[in-house]
Amino acid sequence: MKEFNIVVVGVGGQGILTMQSVISEAALLQGLDVNTSELHGLAQRGGSVASHIRFGKKIYSSLVLTGKANLVFGLEPLETLRKSFYGSKKNKTVFIFDSFKSIPVSVPVLKDKYPDMKEIVKDLKKFSKKVYDLDASEIVKKEVGSVAPTNIFLLGFACGKKLMPLKKKFLLEAIKENVPEKYFEINKKVFELGMKQ
Repeated sequence: MKEFNIVVVGVGGQGILTMQSVISEAALLQGLDVNTSELHGLAQRGGSVASHIRFGKKIYSSLVLTGKANLVFGLEPLETLRKSFYGSKKNKTVFIFDSFKSIPVSVPVLKDKYPDMKEIVKDLKKFSKKVYDLDASEIVKKEVGSVAPTNIFLLGFACGKKLMPLKKKFLLEAIKENVPEKYFEINKKVFELGMKQ
C-alpha cells in the first residue's frame, strides 16, 4: 500500500476529531506513516468540519486532493454531499454516512433546502459506485442509549467490510487510547456492532 486517503466530514460536536485521532493512531500502531489536517467552519456551533487523514509507506502532505479520497466518512448527510468532490469513481472512493440529520447552521442562515436522502444517495453515486447509507445513530442509540459513539460504529462498519487497510486490533487499541477509560467498553461494543452490519 503506497497511500490511503480518508476524509471525515460532519458538523461540530459529532466526534470528527476523535475519529481522526483513532484512525491516525491505529495507522501508526500498524507501522505506517501518517499525516492529518482539519478544516473547521463554526465547529462549536454546528458548523462544517472536515478532517483529512493520509497514511501509507511515506506521506509528505496532509490534505486529500479533489477526487483522491479512498474513503469518506460522513457523520451528517448534507455535509457528506457537500464534500462529495473528494471522491471519484476512477479512484474507487467509498462513501459511508450516517443518515441522521444534524442540520448545519448554513441551512437556516442561507435558507438552503435540505435534500431528501434519496437525492443525496443519487448525487453521491455520481462520485462512487459504493455508497453506504446507514441508520447508524438510530442503531447506536437503541443499543447504548446515546448517539455519541456513532463515529466508532462507522469505523467498525468500515473495518468489518474491509473498506480500509487497518486491522481491528490496532483500531481497538487506538479507541482505548482516545476515549475516556469509563467509556471504552461502550465504544468497543459499538465498534463490534458496526462490524456485524
